Amino acid sequence: MSQYGKAEYWEERYTRDPEPFDWYQRFTGVKDLVQACFTPESKLLNVGAGNSRLSEEMFDEGYQNITNIDISHVVTKAMQEKYKDKGPNFKYLHMDARAMDFEEGAFDGAIDKGTLDAVLCGESSSSNAQKVIQEVHRVLGPKGVFFIISYGLPEHRLQYLEKPEYDWNVVVKQVHKPTISTSIAITNEDKDAPNVHYIYICTKGQPKGAKQ
Repeated sequence: MSQYGKAEYWEERYTRDPEPFDWYQRFTGVKDLVQACFTPESKLLNVGAGNSRLSEEMFDEGYQNITNIDISHVVTKAMQEKYKDKGPNFKYLHMDARAMDFEEGAFDGAIDKGTLDAVLCGESSSSNAQKVIQEVHRVLGPKGVFFIISYGLPEHRLQYLEKPEYDWNVVVKQVHKPTISTSIAITNEDKDAPNVHYIYICTKGQPKGAKQ
């Protein structure tokens, strides 16, 4: 599934299939964990939003300050049109998560549902994954939270997230996969994994090893 790491694949996919699609989880599956990390006043970034309904469902729950970015021109334009009446703080921008056009500390939180997994499928996967994480770390405020929804087992993800240069504490949670599965693993890396998704909650300014 190396094509998941290529921008061209996503342009073609969203052109061919514009219907909403949610990898892994809908908001209801992670709602309690999201609410424990963010308040409705939080300024949030959705990294690699695609045409997922996650931000829409969060908006309906009161999280109305969400900036959504994606590497695909096609899906960004479609989502801008779809959600043009949501107000000025709910926006979609065409942007590469490896080089974001935001100031340092611009957000209270960032959410990634499958984007890091997709990056790890592509060429120069480790380097590109590190660029995404570095950029998210940069744009988060001093107590910001990076909330990652992934199929990747901790032994395959913590090596990227727990580097010394990141002043955050990482806590791992689990949620059950939905019964109707749009929750397929992006690669065969974890084909024998349990019937769960992993939530990596990276909190800046929290002592390493602290439990959440």
